[in-house]
Amino acid sequence: MNEAAGTDRHVRVVLVDDHRMFRTGVQAEIGETARTGVEVVGEAADVEQAVTVITATRPEVVLLDVHLPGGGGVEVLRRCAPLMAAAENPVRFLALSVSDAAEDVIGVIRGGARGYVTKTITGADLVDSVFRVQEGDAVFSPRLAGFVLDAFASTDAPPVDEDLDRLTQREREVLRLIARGYAYKEIAKQLFISVKTVESHVSAVLRKLQLSNRHELTRWATARRLV
Repeated sequence: MNEAAGTDRHVRVVLVDDHRMFRTGVQAEIGETARTGVEVVGEAADVEQAVTVITATRPEVVLLDVHLPGGGGVEVLRRCAPLMAAAENPVRFLALSVSDAAEDVIGVIRGGARGYVTKTITGADLVDSVFRVQEGDAVFSPRLAGFVLDAFASTDAPPVDEDLDRLTQREREVLRLIARGYAYKEIAKQLFISVKTVESHVSAVLRKLQLSNRHELTRWATARRLV
């Protein structure tokens, strides 16, 4: 895309990513409004900030990372569902993540995101994707497009993991971090919750999955490529 072509168009965008340097880079790459037509009206680093900023600014498009402190991108989508469903000026979400894991892609698309692109995307293509999502298109990185079609349309698509579906979004976040070897205190700090709450979530996960300890949990998560 020729970014100069975007100067007669305008889209208001919120950036949601827990890495400040990445947000700064995206802002520098696409946020020069006179050149790209993209106006960055807000930024957020976790779920609570995201919901607050999105509600206050009502952007046309939100660039949303999948893994965020406070519950992840799916939690942002859940809490912003009324804004997505608005009859006038709905807020649309485009996932922008380093991850191309099946669970991440399907999770945010089920949650209501209009597309999913990886962080290898060029600035020009990202600007184009933002405008396409604003216009109501579904946008995916080329490597993910075929996968998404298979997952949602093909009768040969793998079945939904019923065990995983028993877990809440927060329990899945804790599960991933436990499987990656994080201590309870580290998980509490990353998710902005207490150590006692982490312990409660771990107990719930073990009970729902009928596992005995964190070692079994790690093997379970690894087998499903959740780590």
